[in-house]
Amino acid sequence: MNALPNSTPEFRNITEVDLPEVLKIEAVSHAYPWSEGIFLDCLRVGYYCPALISEGQIHAYGVMSAAAGEAHIFNLCVLDTMRGKGLGEVMLLHLLEGALVGKVKTVFLEVRPSNQVAINLYEKVGFIEVGFRKNYYPDGDGREDALIMAKDIVSSLSDLEN
Repeated sequence: MNALPNSTPEFRNITEVDLPEVLKIEAVSHAYPWSEGIFLDCLRVGYYCPALISEGQIHAYGVMSAAAGEAHIFNLCVLDTMRGKGLGEVMLLHLLEGALVGKVKTVFLEVRPSNQVAINLYEKVGFIEVGFRKNYYPDGDGREDALIMAKDIVSSLSDLEN
């Protein structure tokens, strides 16, 4: 995968200083974006919030909690101009690597059934549908259900990449 041909991507934790840039990406990416307060709460409670940085710009970010052998990916977002280059997969694998380090056994996430691109990505790396949440997401015409997906973490990252 040659997601960022001009530089090597680096990961670092999001800080409050990054929030204006993160909020711009979030606003362009979602009809119902997270607020600054939600991101601040995630930082305050110590969720894992990595950003993928290239050429001094945030190209993707994620938010994940981990406790009691489980992790939950709450947000994974790619800069709109960088979509289709494999950065979603790079960020997802990075989050899964973080879950491995944290000795997590299972990673969960929710996704809109209408977001087939995301569903395809999650299935590609081994997530399976394990349930749904009725009326979970706000939608222009009311509410949209959420698919609940899960992945049992394996003992090595190389297994994740197959």
